[in-house]
Amino acid sequence: MSYPDLKITFLGTGTSSGVPMIGCNCEVCISPDKKDKRLRSSILVQSKTTTLVVDTTPDFRYQMLRADVKHLDAVVFTHPHKDHIAGLDDIRAYNFFLNKPMEIFANALTEEALRREFVYVFAENKYPGIPKLNMNTIATEPFMVGDIPIIPIVVYHLKMPVLGFRFGKFTYITDANRIDENEKQKIKGSEVIVLNVLRKEKHISHFTLDEAVTLVKELKIPKAYFTHISHQLGKHEDINNELPLNMQLAWDGLVLHL
Repeated sequence: MSYPDLKITFLGTGTSSGVPMIGCNCEVCISPDKKDKRLRSSILVQSKTTTLVVDTTPDFRYQMLRADVKHLDAVVFTHPHKDHIAGLDDIRAYNFFLNKPMEIFANALTEEALRREFVYVFAENKYPGIPKLNMNTIATEPFMVGDIPIIPIVVYHLKMPVLGFRFGKFTYITDANRIDENEKQKIKGSEVIVLNVLRKEKHISHFTLDEAVTLVKELKIPKAYFTHISHQLGKHEDINNELPLNMQLAWDGLVLHL
């Protein structure tokens, strides 16, 4: 199967609290290295004709301004946690300038949360200026956004099913600590994988650094980047120096071409 050429931009690579964390004076939070400044995790995926974002974080407005995203065709959601959906209201700007509803792709669990958290968006009697959405409910079947084919990958964030996504040669997985064998088969053959790595110590619902490294080796993916990073992991440069050559921490603003 042929895939369109893609540009992937990391809009944010931090965990739910972001880095630096409010009130913290640890060496990571006070680091002058710009790669230690992490907004909440999200990526921008662009082909020649289609632009989509994965998740609308609490930092969504600033992320769109920082990346100078003037056109957006769709939002694809991974799961309903607040650090991945809270910025949805700010798609209003795209409604206004593009004069059309925003295409939203989410599983039933996330759709339920969106309808609950943004009840005014889905109300029968709408007032002017609220976001306009076209909801597309997805599950495990592949789907298209413009010319970009997308394969959902079901992973687990403790017991919560979360959707990772494969975009051609690129796989993006956030908020997970378990991937079943049948879903791993969907990942194999990717040229690049992105996995969440919260910290080195064991966590109830996120991969540790060692767990993510082991998974990349198991799947035999040539290149890996780690995201959804907390200040507990350590400074960007220090951790990168510990990693195999084909693996590294992602950072806000990193751009990949596939």
